[in-house]
Amino acid sequence: MARAVRVRGVVGALGWVAVGSMVANVAAYVVYVGAGRWLLPSDYGQFARLLSAMLVLGVPALALQSVIAREVVRRRGGRLFRVTATTTAAVVVIAIAAAPVVVAVARTGTAATAVALGAAPVLVVIAAGQGVLQGRGEFRALGWVLAVVGLLRSVPMLVAFAVGAGPAAGLLAGTIGAAVAAVVVWSAVGTVVRAEHRTVGPDDAGVSAVGVLRASQVQLVAIVAVSIDLLLSGTALGATDAGVYALGAVATKAAFWLPQAIGVVFYPRLADPASSRTALRQAVTVVAAIGAVLTLGAALLGPLVPIVVGAAYRPLVPILWLFAYTGSAMAVLQVLLLSAIAADRTRASAVTWLVLAVEVVVIVAFVDSVTALAATAAIAVTVAAASTGVVVVRSMRASPHATPARS
Repeated sequence: MARAVRVRGVVGALGWVAVGSMVANVAAYVVYVGAGRWLLPSDYGQFARLLSAMLVLGVPALALQSVIAREVVRRRGGRLFRVTATTTAAVVVIAIAAAPVVVAVARTGTAATAVALGAAPVLVVIAAGQGVLQGRGEFRALGWVLAVVGLLRSVPMLVAFAVGAGPAAGLLAGTIGAAVAAVVVWSAVGTVVRAEHRTVGPDDAGVSAVGVLRASQVQLVAIVAVSIDLLLSGTALGATDAGVYALGAVATKAAFWLPQAIGVVFYPRLADPASSRTALRQAVTVVAAIGAVLTLGAALLGPLVPIVVGAAYRPLVPILWLFAYTGSAMAVLQVLLLSAIAADRTRASAVTWLVLAVEVVVIVAFVDSVTALAATAAIAVTVAAASTGVVVVRSMRASPHATPARS
């Protein structure tokens, strides 16, 4: 009976988070597709590369959410506001320093880059609130928050592109929407806390800047893995091919983000030493199964690409499945890396960093076509997921605290 109740609880939590994530992801994908229709391929490539740069700069936000959720699970959620403020300030400094680098490396416009990276500090504030809800197991509230945040970030961009705005104006609209979303998130957190008559945690223990820093390098390698091929596409390919690749990368992002609810819901169990090994096995199995379905679906839907977005993207027809496979393998890799953060064994990411370093060298030195770039990304993430999985499982077996959950 207890097991049945626990299973129903997990399924219910997955349902709420999956629906919220789905709404947010569909909104984001509609923006990608709409931008592909309303922007020229060269402008679309710039827009997509800036979104990838935003993902990289959003790493501290993801790390903060993971650390806050982990410490709240362990009832050590103190110093939350102090660390959130410190992380936000650090991201502001990083964004200012990163802007000229992104302009040079990703070959993007100065104005568009500035407004895109300006969203990064706001994402930190959003992530902190989501971490509180995640760690407290408030998955219904978290599902609503994910949906609202996704809509507030995506719909303004879609409207801007629909009325003829370029990449800079569209990204500015998205940044303003994110600021509104931050207010919504913390309103939800305040409502939950007041309803339970509990505080987030004492101010003298719990979340630390060092913990966020360690988690950041793990989240960074996950985001770099899903973004590096697109970021380098402007260097390895011509402007038109880079735009074609950017649209193909929509399938990668779809396969990567669609199973996100699995990691979100299983994360508290991954942070609990008594259930971490069982939770990891279950999470990887479910994510891999979803990825297989998405890869097959992309292979069947490939011929529709030129019909939906135009003949300029016909080269994607035979290889769309490869993009979906890459995203699916990245989703598995992310679950493995999340388990490393949850257990505070962040050194497990070292092997993934090594694989990505080799990938960058190969792309810069040898890649000169859309197909070659897609194949390189697929091979790299396969090797990264397999090798990281071995390291994570070995570290769990070696730890005296990681014991199988009782059924």
